Amino acid sequence: MPESVHVIELQHASAAEAAAWHRVVAASTAHDLPGTPPPDPGQIHAQLTQPALGSRRLTWLATGADGVPVAVAGLRLFTSPGQEHLSELELHVDPAHRRRGTGSLLLAAAVAACRAENRRSLITAAAADGPGEAFGEQRGFRPALTLDHLILRLGEPPEAGLPRTADTAPPGYRQARWTGTVPDELADAFAAAKNAMNDMPIGDLDYGSVAWDADRVRAMAKVVADRGDTLLTLAAVHDDGTMAGYTEILLPRGRGPRAQQYDTAVVPAHRGHGLGLWVKAAMVRHLRAEHPDVVEIETDNADDNVHMLAVNHRLGFRSYRRTREFQLDLPTS
Repeated sequence: MPESVHVIELQHASAAEAAAWHRVVAASTAHDLPGTPPPDPGQIHAQLTQPALGSRRLTWLATGADGVPVAVAGLRLFTSPGQEHLSELELHVDPAHRRRGTGSLLLAAAVAACRAENRRSLITAAAADGPGEAFGEQRGFRPALTLDHLILRLGEPPEAGLPRTADTAPPGYRQARWTGTVPDELADAFAAAKNAMNDMPIGDLDYGSVAWDADRVRAMAKVVADRGDTLLTLAAVHDDGTMAGYTEILLPRGRGPRAQQYDTAVVPAHRGHGLGLWVKAAMVRHLRAEHPDVVEIETDNADDNVHMLAVNHRLGFRSYRRTREFQLDLPTS
């Protein structure tokens, strides 16, 4: 153990501990991902104190001899059927305190917790070709998926890249749109459409699969609302009542200038009709009309997700950075 570092596992993060966590994450993000908006303190507090969907969380805080926070680690242990083997690590070390063994110390605590929980796969993300990638590969993590991160600047000419049919649904479909929890009459159809995400490209990640039902989609919306974020959904509903596709946008707590793209999916039976492009274009127009404080949207796609990358490029998204997902394979008893 580094002589000057003290590590504690947080049981119930206090406001002071959440603020310390935020300072470390903000410093790490500014160094490793320049140009990325800093996390909101309220988002960090909610992340540490609010329950997550289909998982539980372990957290550690490392402080120097003077009590100043220098590193943090969060371990998400998935609990949903089909993902009980999986864990996900978030680890940040203040750039001023790197190369002193603190990151290795926190990783060892997370790996020990994974083994105690009988997890066979630990995944994490890092900026491509950055210090986190080198750190992970030196400790046995293997690259499993590369993600292209793209930005759409909403301040550009409103019609740039948008198909002229964005305001009109393709024949046989109609638009449905809601904020927060899905309306009861669409809940079952939305859950069925959510299951279409299980065939998205995930590289070599041992991610498992998730079965969605109406209760789970309602629970997801509650988790988002409880942490202070706003979830917008726009869907294409077929004339027979099935939901053919949808797209989701997250407006972060505090309504910063950058929105986050969540899921976009088209049900296999309805592919080939341009629905992915249509729902995303319609959502862009909705944001421009109803949320003028949002000036850009960030999304990410697996680099082999050729179809969705083409859709995003047509809408005007442009690549600005790349990250990689890494996986550590752990022996299980």
